[in-house]
Amino acid sequence: MGDLGAGMVALSVALTLIGTAVATAWAQKVIGGAAIGAMAEKPELFGRGLVLMVIPETIILFGFVIGFLLLGLIPQVAAVP
Repeated sequence: MGDLGAGMVALSVALTLIGTAVATAWAQKVIGGAAIGAMAEKPELFGRGLVLMVIPETIILFGFVIGFLLLGLIPQVAAVP
């Protein structure tokens, strides 16, 4: 039972990281297109566009934090008989 539980926790970590990576990529795609369009009209908006491109990176950082917290559960789950 412990091996199955450890495998499920590892699968949860993988799904968490995949989900946050896809969400970050999608958000950057949308924001990047809008920022480039805005900068084409007003070049002085470069700084704002750059800041808006960095904000979605927090999504993947939260995913890494959750992944590491879940990885900490593997020894507890593996010890269950």
